[in-house]
Amino acid sequence: MTVTSLLELSLSAAAVADADGTHRLISSTLEATRAFPGCLGVEVLVDVDEPAHVVVVERWESLEHDDAYRAWRRTPEGASQLGQLLDGPPRLTRSTPVEGV
Repeated sequence: MTVTSLLELSLSAAAVADADGTHRLISSTLEATRAFPGCLGVEVLVDVDEPAHVVVVERWESLEHDDAYRAWRRTPEGASQLGQLLDGPPRLTRSTPVEGV
């Protein structure tokens, strides 16, 4: 069953001010996400009223694929530089579709 993961980011004021640099770093980080086995797609959403609030929407073939990706991101090879952009810890929510609704 597919999984949709929402990663909510709260960007620092410096990251919002340097929008071009921030977009480049997020884009380069997500290249590896999109290439990871089981990734069906990634979209980045920026809050219209609060540009420091960013949501990364990831779709995965299965919870196991998402779990493998999260484990890889915790390794030195998979670690990203996104933490330097944040004003607090990210929030991850993972959901599966409800059948018949």
